[in-house]
Order: sequence, then structure tokens, then C-alpha cells
Amino acid sequence: MAVLSEEQEMLRNMARDWATNESPVSEFRKVRAAGQPQAYNVAAYAAMAEMGWAGIIIPEVLGGSDFGFMSAGLVVEELGKTLTASPLVATTIAASAILLGGSDEQKAKWLPRLASGETVATLAVDEGAHCDPSAIETSVAGGKLTGQKAFVHEAHGANLFVVAAKDGLYLVEKGDGVSLTTRKLTDQRSHADVSFDGAAAEKLEGGSDSLLDDVLDRARVLSAAEMLGMAQAVFDTTLDYLKQRVQFNQVLATFQALQHRMADLFADLAQMRSAVEAGLQAVDSGFGVARAATIAKAEANRVLHAISNQGIQLHGGIGMTDEFNVGFYLKRARVLEASWGSSSYLKDRFARLSGY
Repeated sequence: MAVLSEEQEMLRNMARDWATNESPVSEFRKVRAAGQPQAYNVAAYAAMAEMGWAGIIIPEVLGGSDFGFMSAGLVVEELGKTLTASPLVATTIAASAILLGGSDEQKAKWLPRLASGETVATLAVDEGAHCDPSAIETSVAGGKLTGQKAFVHEAHGANLFVVAAKDGLYLVEKGDGVSLTTRKLTDQRSHADVSFDGAAAEKLEGGSDSLLDDVLDRARVLSAAEMLGMAQAVFDTTLDYLKQRVQFNQVLATFQALQHRMADLFADLAQMRSAVEAGLQAVDSGFGVARAATIAKAEANRVLHAISNQGIQLHGGIGMTDEFNVGFYLKRARVLEASWGSSSYLKDRFARLSGY
């Protein structure tokens, strides 16, 4: 496990207490039942922003706390444990794009609003069913952006889109020239296809030539942090269930075959944690980010897929009923596994980064 500073431990504990007490899975059930397009509790997100979570990676002079990605990952992990629905990850990713590529004017305009929770932002990259940054057709002419983006996370609640075009990343405000078509995915969160038809766009001129890849790597490590929290929650829930469920006059946890399964999952979970924390630390240090982020997301995909499957199997058929929470984690897992690169895409990317 990563060695945390005193401030980071306090931040993690605060996030854990808040998620446990103020945003348990029952709150996600309420959000789901409300059926609102943004699919999150606006008051809850305002509380997160008030606690400073929306500005964790943003410099202090621009309204944030500048605690870095490891600290952001600690918060996201705790929220993942309770399936808290919020645009925190999407907004943090968008903030990272502005930090990496924005001008001083763009940073001064948008980052304080993101840190305060006044503005919600999201990243719009993919144009098809799979992650493929090389296949972007969105274009800009005369400051007007035109194109289609698929499966945009938190699109309904977003006021600002960071949009990938052929020649770079652009900031587009929701309004004229921007229209949404809701996508109903299995996790019951906000997803939409977004159409840009001559929308006013402002380019992020700074950053490296690999700005889009740099932003996607940050999206991968933050998503992996959420997945880590989910995997931990499914493991703990399943273990507790095995310790109390009785069949054939025996507690399930006493069966050696099931003990072996849980031992394997425990080892996988430890390996996943190591990969995710390494990815977060790489972003903060600026060293080896592409490889570390690719490994972090690939391991998150592999382990959460296995743990969510086993969680259902070890609960039995009742695990997929609405009465039990464990099925919600599997549904959210499948969406996150496909986000910012599937396992096959990430393996291929790692091979390219390694010179193969």
C-alpha cells in the first residue's frame, strides 16, 4: 500500500465517513428511483464541493487544494465503495485537461468554477462503441465545432465539455449547437450521445503534442480508483455473506473450496491496489505516466471483472435480484471496464509503449 501523509489519511477518513453515513448504496437507490437525467444528487455533489473534493487537483490560487491525484484517488475509491453517483470523476478529468493544456485565461475562468462545484464538466472523446482516439472525425472551422460523441459520462449534468477534435482538445459550453440523446446503460448513470453542430469552441493550445493521451491516462487512473473501491466493497460484502449463510447445516465460509476462491480474490485485490496506487503516484510525479496508467486500468478491468462475477456466484441467484446490492456493482463494473479502453485495447497499448 502507498505511504500516505497525515493530510491524506485525514482526507481518506473523511471521505470514508461521509460515504458510509451520508451516501450508502441506499442513496444510489434513491437516485435511480428519481429517474432524473443527471442521475446524481445535486445537493450531495454540492456538499462534496464544499468539502473541497472537486478542487483536489486544482492549485490553491485557483480555488483548489492542490493535493494531487493520489489524494483524489483516495476520495474516489471511498465513493466507489458505496456506488456514490456524482460527476466528481468527470469534472476532475476535465479539470486536468484545462490544467495541462489551458491558457492562463482559460484556467482563471474555469478552474475556480470547477473547484467550487458551480460548473460540472466532462470529457467527450469516443465516437463509436470502442475507445479509439485515432478515429476521431470531429472538426473545427472558424471557431465552430461539429461532430458526434458517443457514451459521454455525466453529460446531462455538465455545463462544460472538453471535446476531442482532429487537431486537439476544445472547450465547449452547453447551449446552442449542443444536443444530447440519452443512452440507457446497465449502471443507471448519466450517459449520452452528444451532437455538436457548429457549437462555439475554444481550443486548449498548451500542453504537449500528446495532450489527449495525457488526459486519457488521468481518466484511466481515476476510473481505476473508483473500480478499486468497488472491488473492495464486493469482496468485503461477499466474505461477510459467506460467514453467515448456512447450507447443509454448515456455514459457507467453512467450505475449503470457497476459502480458496476468496484467497485468490484477496491476492488479486492486493495486486490491483498496487497497480492503481502506482498509476496515481506516476501522475503526481510525472514519471512513466502512460505505462503506469495503462497497467492500472488493465488490472482494474481484470480484477473487478473477476470479483464482481464471483460476488454474484457466491451469493447465488439472489445476488442478481434487486434486494441485494452486489448486482449493482457488477452492472457499474461492466460500464467502467469499457471506458477509456477495454482490456484488449490496453494490452495493445502497453505493447506499443514497450516497443513491440
